[in-house]
Amino acid sequence: MESRRIESTMGPLDLFADDGALVGLNFQRENMPKGYAASPPSKDNGRVLDRAERELDEYFAGKRKVFTVKCAPRGTPFQMKVWELLCEIPFGETRAYVDLARKLGDKNAVRAVGGANGKNPIAIIVPCHRVIGKDGSMTGFASGVHRKEKLLALEGHGVAQGRLFG
Repeated sequence: MESRRIESTMGPLDLFADDGALVGLNFQRENMPKGYAASPPSKDNGRVLDRAERELDEYFAGKRKVFTVKCAPRGTPFQMKVWELLCEIPFGETRAYVDLARKLGDKNAVRAVGGANGKNPIAIIVPCHRVIGKDGSMTGFASGVHRKEKLLALEGHGVAQGRLFG
């Protein structure tokens, strides 16, 4: 696995690539995603990190709404299903945790969806920040609710006093 720290309008971001795919993106946490080990640099990983950095720069500049960098997060089958649903939420839109639970076929799985959302290893690109409480509240965000609010504002949402409006 290779890593790179980049600067962004959200502060430093750590990117991780393995086997030619992005496997982690987090807000300046020292640890690499679980289930990976350090490996020598490779052209494929370097290209993935270059592409992720370029696409993130474009996103923060308001020039990108869809990410195309190859991603390969690792998780349980349930987590993978939740992360796939996150990728279906378009730029500028949000969903409630209960909406995702219903889409998975179990409206009572709200807490499990929240848990999987919180373990998303590829923040921003797998847009866990687009999931909110059904009342519009800024429920938890593993990287801090203040970052969630900034990301939603970047995507055109009004956020005030921990709630989505407009």
